[in-house]
Amino acid sequence: MATAPEKTPYLSIIIPAHNEEARLPSALEQIAAFLKAQTYIAEVIVVENGSSDGTFPLAQRFAETFPPLKVIHEEQRGKGLAVKRGMLEARGEYRFVCDTDLSMPITEIQKFMPPLLPGVQVAIGSREASGAVRYNEPGYRHFIGRAFNLMVRIMALPGLQDSQCGFKIFRGDIATQVFPLQTLEGMSFDVEVLFICRRKGFQIAEVPIPWYFNPDSRVRLFRDSFRMFFDLITIRFNAMRGRYG
Repeated sequence: MATAPEKTPYLSIIIPAHNEEARLPSALEQIAAFLKAQTYIAEVIVVENGSSDGTFPLAQRFAETFPPLKVIHEEQRGKGLAVKRGMLEARGEYRFVCDTDLSMPITEIQKFMPPLLPGVQVAIGSREASGAVRYNEPGYRHFIGRAFNLMVRIMALPGLQDSQCGFKIFRGDIATQVFPLQTLEGMSFDVEVLFICRRKGFQIAEVPIPWYFNPDSRVRLFRDSFRMFFDLITIRFNAMRGRYG
């Protein structure tokens, strides 16, 4: 007897995870509790890449008791690489990427989807949009972050106030068009992805969120900002060469 076709998830939650053995269990527990209260079908995809700790076996053990969870192993490091793999493996009508530290409470995801955000194509969490609140962030980090965002707005994404927040959602059919064109594998991947979205005419909404500073953040402001500056040049060069269609 033929088996019934598997239903398409309404929501995919993608979590890039490099050396996240300490933070991943809490994140998965919060996500599992959130999804248990929802009426729609969802899947969770953890993409572990290049870890030297127990992130991968830990996620596998969690999947044994949480069927919506799929765990993928990538040999190479790079947040952009992990997100790209997760987005293209996902099957959801909406595909949401989030950082493992859940510096934005997972319950806020409702603001990124219908009915609270009707007609959404691409939506990004914003710590700068009207109504957003930052908690406990040191002033120097905010200043450096705004300086980098100014470069992003000048060189790639005019008008977007916070392209670097780690919480973003893409409608599934848009994700399958955009992420195959992504070339950057590091921290600047989301600027490139949003740049591609703009070139293809997709609408990007900024969603104001509450955001809690985590002192264990993996972002190293000076080193990563320097690297991201050259990534912005790469994006402009790729566009000139027609890499984005």
